[in-house]
Amino acid sequence: MIKINIKQTQNPTILKFEFPDFITQNESFEFKNIDEAKNSPLAQQLFYLPFVKTVYISGNFIAIERYSIVEWEDVQEAVAEQIEDFINKGGIIVTADETKSKKSAITVYGEITPNPAALKFVVSRMLTKNAVEFKNIDETAASPLAKELFGFPYVKEVFIDENYISVTKYEVNDWSEITLELRSFIKQYIENGGTVLDETIATADKKQEKQQIKNFDSLDTVSQQIINILEEYVKPAVAADGGNILFDSYDEKEKRVKVILQGACNGCPSSTFTLKNGIENMLKDMLKDEDIKVEALNA
Repeated sequence: MIKINIKQTQNPTILKFEFPDFITQNESFEFKNIDEAKNSPLAQQLFYLPFVKTVYISGNFIAIERYSIVEWEDVQEAVAEQIEDFINKGGIIVTADETKSKKSAITVYGEITPNPAALKFVVSRMLTKNAVEFKNIDETAASPLAKELFGFPYVKEVFIDENYISVTKYEVNDWSEITLELRSFIKQYIENGGTVLDETIATADKKQEKQQIKNFDSLDTVSQQIINILEEYVKPAVAADGGNILFDSYDEKEKRVKVILQGACNGCPSSTFTLKNGIENMLKDMLKDEDIKVEALNA
């Protein structure tokens, strides 16, 4: 039985309903009304709900934009149940012919982050399940898109995760001068079928190995607890800001937790405050240990 995970987005009118597996193969669909959704029986059914404005289908999720006649908190559970019931009864999400023939437009929009040097470009489709950071063009073997982005002289770093790309710039340009150019490039690149990330290369890269925490079972209990706390409580928050946090190590004698900040979080002026007053206090409280200290290796 399929179970849907409800996930909020930065846009309060849009809610994502995530599936455990991908439901489209490198295709994205956007339907504005029931007539446009003739090749998606699920989208057609959703449009019978009076508050549904737009339906997006991409990667491993369905995103729905609502009209203002309702609040998501009042209807989201019912919508998730309706989607689950439709799928579990064998309903078709998108017909095979449509998947093969339709080249669907995507949407890309920029979001500010707490880091003035970084901007988060949100894409209306899933890009990857594995967060990957690129510090320079020599590291971009796994991402042709990142390689192309480094062709812009003002691009300093690129971070890709889930459905967004965080770009960190040099000070030579203001965002007002370059945002439209970057947004248009990313949109056209993806719409033209360009490869965003080759997962096989990314997961085999030695730099990314540590991020997977493959030795989790061999770590001490406290380290495992710290990783679980970071994964469940901290990562979703920093991802919303276009960044990521990775566990590096825990020193039992010094009670010191070392982490690595990525994306918009790396170099952010408020990152030190977040570490000390947010993450450190959370770990102290949840681990019942006031001696816990947190530091970022790249802050």
